[in-house]
Amino acid sequence: MRLKSVFYIVFLLFLASCGSKKKAIKTKNTGGEIVKHKPLNSPDIKAIVLTEKLAKNNSNLNLETLAYIRKYAAIAVQEMQDYKIPASITLAQGILESGKGKSELALKSNNHFGIKCHSGWQGKRVYHDDDEKGECFRKYKHPETSYKDHSLFLSQRRRYAFLFNYQITDYKKWAYGLKKAGYATDKKYPVKLIKIIEDYQLYQFDTANNETFKHDLENRNTITKPAVIVKNNYHTVQKGETLYAISRKYNISINLLKQINNLKNNDIAIGQKLLIKNE
Repeated sequence: MRLKSVFYIVFLLFLASCGSKKKAIKTKNTGGEIVKHKPLNSPDIKAIVLTEKLAKNNSNLNLETLAYIRKYAAIAVQEMQDYKIPASITLAQGILESGKGKSELALKSNNHFGIKCHSGWQGKRVYHDDDEKGECFRKYKHPETSYKDHSLFLSQRRRYAFLFNYQITDYKKWAYGLKKAGYATDKKYPVKLIKIIEDYQLYQFDTANNETFKHDLENRNTITKPAVIVKNNYHTVQKGETLYAISRKYNISINLLKQINNLKNNDIAIGQKLLIKNE
């Protein structure tokens, strides 16, 4: 009877020990996978308004980049509030490092920032060619988890500490500071980040008041008009285009596009002519 009691006490201590370890992994980067964030359900007001305005004013902007901004701006802003990293920098890095969310590393491993395993990483991993062949990269359950780990990666390493002395609105200093700290080996890395931030006006996420965007959203009938003039009522499918991208370009629903072109699914081919206006 006494022996059973001893085993029972040991078992309870074991459970308590496991529980405390799991809690530590959730609150800080101890080398295990961060599991705090779950996928977002919808883009925030800032992302909706900004991307619609950009699409209206500049039809040459990349539609996949605009879609990426709509999808991940909210989490970038949340990370800025929690860790004081400019949302513009986080978004620009995500766009650049993940190839607008389309890179192999992003699609298969939800790694949007090219963060390698480094010593002490105990989470899931994947091997991918980068500066060297077969390098170890972190693998995440959700893209949002990658955003959280990116914040922890910058805020918990001494070599990035000087960045947090910069103003949160000074994205240029942050861009050059990341290169100085050794985040990337590409000499043009800061220039690329700054170009993305300025082309897509990501700096607005660093300062904008949500109420300002709400006002614009209420009047969005003035900003959702097609930014592209349809010539001869047809669009010729280009390499890399999707039915969704074309629908956004001409401000027409996917269902209507499929209906007027007798499409049974979303599959389209390069060179295919799609009827845009059924007049």
